[in-house]
Amino acid sequence: MVDRGELADTFLTAYLAGTPDEVPAVPEPRAGAAPPAKATPAETVALHGCVITPTGPRENTWLVIEGGEISELTSRKPSGVPGVRTEGVLLPGLIDLHGHPEFNIFAPWEPPRFFPNRYSWRGSDAYHALVRTPQNTLQDKLPAGTQLRYAEIRALTGGVTAIQGASGLNRATDESLVRNVDLRIFGEHKARAMIDLPDGPDGRGADTLANVLAAIDRGEVNAFYVHLAEGQRDNQRSIDEFANLVDLKALTPATVVIHGSALARDQLGDMRDVGASLVWSPQSNLRLYGETTRASDALDLGLPVALGADWLPSGSTSLLGEMKIARQELTNQGRREQARSLVDMVTADAADIAGLGDRLGRIETGRPADVLVLARRDDDAYESVCRSTAMDVELVTIGGDLSYGRTDWVQVLAADSASPALEPVIAWGRPMMLDVSWRANPGEGDTMTTLSQLRADLTRLYPPVGPIWA
Repeated sequence: MVDRGELADTFLTAYLAGTPDEVPAVPEPRAGAAPPAKATPAETVALHGCVITPTGPRENTWLVIEGGEISELTSRKPSGVPGVRTEGVLLPGLIDLHGHPEFNIFAPWEPPRFFPNRYSWRGSDAYHALVRTPQNTLQDKLPAGTQLRYAEIRALTGGVTAIQGASGLNRATDESLVRNVDLRIFGEHKARAMIDLPDGPDGRGADTLANVLAAIDRGEVNAFYVHLAEGQRDNQRSIDEFANLVDLKALTPATVVIHGSALARDQLGDMRDVGASLVWSPQSNLRLYGETTRASDALDLGLPVALGADWLPSGSTSLLGEMKIARQELTNQGRREQARSLVDMVTADAADIAGLGDRLGRIETGRPADVLVLARRDDDAYESVCRSTAMDVELVTIGGDLSYGRTDWVQVLAADSASPALEPVIAWGRPMMLDVSWRANPGEGDTMTTLSQLRADLTRLYPPVGPIWA
């Protein structure tokens, strides 16, 4: 049997080979550099397939994108407009409501045992050797945003157009490759997040929490993400966190509880009663704790539930993968969930929980064209989505921009398919194009960072970077 301590030492020794302290840091982007040329589509483009709308699927429908918005859903292709017959399912871009993107450069971690709560594995030697120490080195050596950018590419190529959990140090004032729902989005910053609540009214972070709660009262914050009760169901420390949330007066209509794996049915009911919401990450829970949230109870009670892939060390490689774990676990809990409900958890319901239901999560005219095209896997459109994997992602647009897609389609749809913003990549053996320039709020000094450059920068310091297409 391999000793995990020896394995961790070997892993860390290999990672440290070459004495990274002697490796020069990657230079910061040149101040004042011209913004990159964006990989914009033609003025108007059209996509044909089965379109999932709020009222249900529409077969043989053209989705027309104009000026970055969905302008029309029609049975006839607009004349003179570049278009692609996808033969696939068109739906809103997926929304991943819980993650730690900067950690998503790491390969999956095999926990040595089940832990009682998140505090126990965070203090383990294995975690520090395999995750925390490499993370500290990369943060010290690379410009802010390098890991996030790589992680956003991973999310994007899995069909995700909006994520939660990116570090505010990276994106305090602008937006990056995918939308960051708890940072600046659509020109506003109306969400906040905390990993650990203060241990009482005078505990560490109490001032920060007070500011958040005051902002909620003023209507300035409409989503407050907080890790809570993350541990095994009989772990008293995890159980007590809900009472602490209530005592701190932090259970509000804006509260979005992440994990909640130790919450009892009555506590889930209390959340429902005040209008709070839940984000569920079953894969990570099962791998770290051997059990997960009573999601069937939450759904029975009518508590809004969304999904999050958490992070690559213990979570799913994509949100599409997380949907499959969620479905199986709901079956284990005695609830046979309909495919449409699972799709809503990563689109419309997720958008509503994030306070962005008026912009994201639904295919409707006048909304930003955050659109995902998946290869057809079943006659039922919702079932087709549930059966899809990252290999089935054929096109992703964010605000109408061609963010990621099949090379043959991008060549038809792009205003300039030879744009330097479009990077050719091989994804699952297929030729694809990746737009490395997209910004929701472009600013001076923006520079393009290709995937190949990111990969080189990261692997120079940390050779076993987790691959995107694997």
